[in-house]
Amino acid sequence: MFTLTRLRNWYSGVKVAPVINGEKQHVAVLAFPFGTHAAPLLSLVRRIAAEAPNVQFAFFSTSQANAKLFPGSSNHDEFLPNIKHYNIQDGLPENHVPSGNPLEPIILFINAMQINYKNVMDAVAAATGKNFTCLVTDAFFWFGADLAEEMNAKWVPLWTAGPHSLLTHVYTDLIRDNYVKEDHVEKNFDFLPGFPELRACDLPEMIIDDDIKGPFGTMLHKMGLQLPRATAVAINSFDTVHKPIGNELKSRFKLLLNVGPFILTTPQSMVPDEHGCIAWLNQQENLSVVYISFGSIVVPPPHELTALAEALEECGFPFIWAFRGNPESLPNGFVERTKTQGKIVAWAPQFEILKHPSIGVCLTHSGWNSVLDCIVGGVPMISRPFFGDQRLNARMLEGVWEIGLGLDNGVLTKESTMNVLKSTMSTEKGKIMRDKILKLKESALEAVETNGTSAINFNTLIQIVTS
Repeated sequence: MFTLTRLRNWYSGVKVAPVINGEKQHVAVLAFPFGTHAAPLLSLVRRIAAEAPNVQFAFFSTSQANAKLFPGSSNHDEFLPNIKHYNIQDGLPENHVPSGNPLEPIILFINAMQINYKNVMDAVAAATGKNFTCLVTDAFFWFGADLAEEMNAKWVPLWTAGPHSLLTHVYTDLIRDNYVKEDHVEKNFDFLPGFPELRACDLPEMIIDDDIKGPFGTMLHKMGLQLPRATAVAINSFDTVHKPIGNELKSRFKLLLNVGPFILTTPQSMVPDEHGCIAWLNQQENLSVVYISFGSIVVPPPHELTALAEALEECGFPFIWAFRGNPESLPNGFVERTKTQGKIVAWAPQFEILKHPSIGVCLTHSGWNSVLDCIVGGVPMISRPFFGDQRLNARMLEGVWEIGLGLDNGVLTKESTMNVLKSTMSTEKGKIMRDKILKLKESALEAVETNGTSAINFNTLIQIVTS
C-alpha cells in the first residue's frame, strides 16, 4: 500500500521517473467537492506528481473542500511542492440563506460549476504564463471535453466508483428507451450486456427516476454521453473484476485504464487506531467477528439501528461497529450488555480491520471504496445500500460475484439480519462466498504487481498526463 510518507521519499529522490520536457507541462485537476470524490482524485494526482517532479499540477476545488484536503497554511501540497491548490466559487449566491435542503449546496454548485472552473483556470494560466496541457477531472465534469478541446489539451476523467455503475450511465439512453412500467409494475432489465437481470431500484438515481432533468440527473446524463471523447478514462478498479462489463466499456472509450484498487495503488493516509480495535481483534478467534460500517455519510434510521442491535445481541457474534451516530440512540442497555461481546467506536482503521484474520463478514452500505477494501481483505459482505451506486454494487455482490448477501427488501430487520449473519458466518454458503472473494483478492493483488494490469495501466496514465 502506498503511504504519504513513502510518497514524500519518492519525491526526495528515492524513486523518480524522468519526464521528457516536463517543465513545459501544466496539469489542471478539477475536483468534485462533495462526498468521497475529491480525496481519491488527490491521491491519484499525488502518485502521478511524485513520478513527474518537473510537471506542475493545479488542483481546483472549493475553499471548504481544499481546507480539508490541504490543512496547512501554504497553497502548496505538504507532501509534493509541484501541486498547488486554488479555490473556486461554491455557487452560493451572496448573502445566501440555506433552505435546509441538504442537496441545495450541491445543486447550486452544479449550476455554476462550468463557468466557475473556467474563470479560475484562466486566471491561473495567465498568472503563471503556462497554458494547461492536460485536464484531469472528476468524471462528473462532462464539460471537461469542451474545455480540453478549447485549450488543445488532453482530457483524463477519473471515475471513482465501479465499472458496472459507470456503464449504466453510458447506457442511460438505452435504458430510458426500453424502460417499461405497466399498471404500476416495473419490468426488470434483462437487455444490458454484462449485467444480471436488474430491477429499476437497482439502478443509480437519476437514470429513470423523476428528477432526470434536474441538475444532478442532467450532469450524469451528459457525462455518459461525453466520456467517449476523453483521451483516457481512469477508474478505481482492476481488469478482472468483471471482464464482460470491462470489455463493453473498452469498446465505448478511446482508452479505459483500470488503475485500482486505490487502496493499493495510490498513497493513503494512515488512520490511527485510537480505540484499540486491532488489539481487541487479536483476542478473537479467526473468522469470528462481524465488522459493521455504513460509511462516512449515512446513519440508518432508528428502527433499523434497533433491529441491527437486537440481531447482534441475540446472535452473539463478536462485533466491531464503526458508529457515526450517538450510541445513546441504540436500544436501552445495549452498549452495557454487549461490552464484552462487541466494540462500538466513532471511527476505525477500516482497511487494517478488514485484513485481520478474525473478521468473518462486513455489514456495509456497499460503497465502492468499501467493496474494494473487503475484496482486498478477503471478507464477504452483507449489504444495506442507501443511494447512488450502492444498490447496484449490492446486486453485483450477490448476483454476479457471489461474495455478498442482501437483506429482505434491502433494509435491516431483526429476522433478516440474523438470517444473513448466520448464513455468512456459520454455513457452507458463507464458506463458498469466502472462497470466491479470496480468488478476487488474488486477482486484485496480481493486478498491482510490477507487471500486473493495474501497474501497467498506471504507467500509461502517468505518461498520458505528464508527457
